[in-house]
Amino acid sequence: MSAYDIFIAPMMDYGFMRRALVACLCLALGSGPIGVFLMMRRMSLMGDALSHAVLPGAAIGYLVAGSLSLTAMGLGGLIAGLSVAVLAGIVSRFTNLAEDASFASFYLTSLALGVLIVSLRGSNIDLLHVLFGTILAIDEEALIQIGLITSLTLVVIAAIYRPLVAECFDPGFLKAVGGRGPLYHYIFLLMVVLNLVASFQALGTLMAVGLMMLPAATAQLWARTLSTMLLVAFGSALVSGYVGLIASYHLELASGPTIIMTAACLYGCSILVAPSGIMRRFFPLPHLKG
Repeated sequence: MSAYDIFIAPMMDYGFMRRALVACLCLALGSGPIGVFLMMRRMSLMGDALSHAVLPGAAIGYLVAGSLSLTAMGLGGLIAGLSVAVLAGIVSRFTNLAEDASFASFYLTSLALGVLIVSLRGSNIDLLHVLFGTILAIDEEALIQIGLITSLTLVVIAAIYRPLVAECFDPGFLKAVGGRGPLYHYIFLLMVVLNLVASFQALGTLMAVGLMMLPAATAQLWARTLSTMLLVAFGSALVSGYVGLIASYHLELASGPTIIMTAACLYGCSILVAPSGIMRRFFPLPHLKG
């Protein structure tokens, strides 16, 4: 097989592969920066909790629509994710529970509730679609929804970039100058939930956060500035999506897990060879030796 047959022909021959690639591009543009800010704010596991919190709303949308309607499931997931985020914030504010413990409690409850709801009416195949996604079944309607979420995410991040960065590195300063830190915090949580809803439509609830956090972790190993980190996270997510789709096509593997495993391989290689990786610690460059 030629390089064309391996890397280009699947995209040229099949419309579902092109739609899946466009979905990966949109997810990389939106989820990449969101993942970086989650990591900088030490909220990586909170992103995982919110991705599971989407499940019961998506399941209710599935039951109401009577089929795998991405519009109904996306709207239900958005409502459920925002509800869990707000409830976890209220519980942590008015009790002695830390926010991470509150999120963990709600996401476990949401995950169990979502699986129960789907099992009430759906089959095992339906449950697998909800949990692991159907990126090769993305249609034009779903692409429009994902594209709108990505566009909104980029616009909002550009609008609140400076206070968001300030809150990441010095929330006390933002509070001292009257920067309305809690407002930006909740706007950011809204963007997290929206991007998880977009990822859920392609990758399912169990792996929606994968294309958000793995490229962000990879970027931290390669970049030293925030702007470079954002670019590396986008590039890593896009490469993971493209290579994962190509590998799943030729090897006849499930596309969603293959994309996430590709991102995990990039992360694993970065742990070894990146400037902040293991190899550089044991074998530093000559000009860095004392």
